[in-house]
Amino acid sequence: MRILVTGAAGFLGSHLVDRLILEGHEVLGVDNLFTGSKANIEHLAGNSRFEFLRHDVTFPLYVEVDAIYNLASPASPVHYQRDPVQTIKTNVVGAVNMLGLAKRLNAPIFQASTSEVYGDPEIHPQPESYWGKVNPIGPRACYDEGKRAAETLFFDYHRQHNLQIRVARIFNTYGPRMAIDDGRVISNFIVQALSGQDITIYGEGKQTRSFCFVDDLIEGFLRLMNEGVVGPVNLGNPSEFSMLQLAEAVIKITGSSSQLKFHDLPADDPKQRKPDISKAKELLNWEPSVNLEDGLERTVAYFRQVLK
Repeated sequence: MRILVTGAAGFLGSHLVDRLILEGHEVLGVDNLFTGSKANIEHLAGNSRFEFLRHDVTFPLYVEVDAIYNLASPASPVHYQRDPVQTIKTNVVGAVNMLGLAKRLNAPIFQASTSEVYGDPEIHPQPESYWGKVNPIGPRACYDEGKRAAETLFFDYHRQHNLQIRVARIFNTYGPRMAIDDGRVISNFIVQALSGQDITIYGEGKQTRSFCFVDDLIEGFLRLMNEGVVGPVNLGNPSEFSMLQLAEAVIKITGSSSQLKFHDLPADDPKQRKPDISKAKELLNWEPSVNLEDGLERTVAYFRQVLK
């Protein structure tokens, strides 16, 4: 198949491209490089199965493909708050353009949605049936509401035009090729530990997250697309860790002498985030296989190379 991946130079997009090429597909990778990096796909230069096109999905795209994975969007608060208007345009206008392309081609289209659609949840863990507790006018809304609106568009195209959609709600994911400056907690902690800086903890460090290694997540993407499940389906690791536990794990693996430094909690920062993956287990026979320690060791090894 010839497959379009938007956001192909991003953290998740580049891993997805690698996996699709490994399975024998041809991939057209699209990215405007707003947060993506050419370094993530430079190893594919000269690969006959990969073509890169620098393009912004807020403008229409006219190509011929058999399937579409829509991953285009800044995904960390540092990046999506840098240009909030562009962020929500990428998620909403970009979704309209990719859905229009999928409709013209009668091609299945995958949407990389997010656990942020649940906001600061009152239900724990979060099942797909939970509608969320969100702030539509807060500093994170450009991303959260953009992704929620994109889901609405996907399901309206599905109902109105019988479009083949797949919607994944992605929970915290980590691994090699994370951006050093993306502001996410795992990359922050690893960079700080390897640089001998204090490790920044917000609040008392009791807020929890669940961390999925990137290889596990990409496997979930492919199963969702190939099984023809509409979704939404939560994809993430249900093993839950506090920020203090994560900081201790990073310090142990890096051998760092970094100390913990506490700061006030950012606005609208969720206190808990953990997926209910019952649906993924039942419909996709999927669950994560990489534990946090093994995943962190592989991620730390990557950052050691980058920071040389």
